[in-house]
Amino acid sequence: MSEDKAPSPQDTPPDRLSVNPRNQHFDQSALERGVGIKFKDRVRTDVEEYCISEGWIRVQAGKTMDRKGQPLTLKLNGPVEAWFEDLGDEPPVAKKA
Repeated sequence: MSEDKAPSPQDTPPDRLSVNPRNQHFDQSALERGVGIKFKDRVRTDVEEYCISEGWIRVQAGKTMDRKGQPLTLKLNGPVEAWFEDLGDEPPVAKKA
């Protein structure tokens, strides 16, 4: 992708996204494209939910479940970057400015 072309809104993932269908931030179409997450300069594959503007991710806390049968999650704070994996080797990255 050339430097003079600005990424379109369809090329960057949403500010907040969850893999849980019960969550209001669930977006099936975005998840089908594949979303890559970098948290504290490390690529993560175990992210349940993220928010770029607030700077946090949620990851599952082992195999522990809550009383409704949902996995317990931990909220980790730090810089978050997200991109769509279907855009090739150098996709536009959504991160806090």
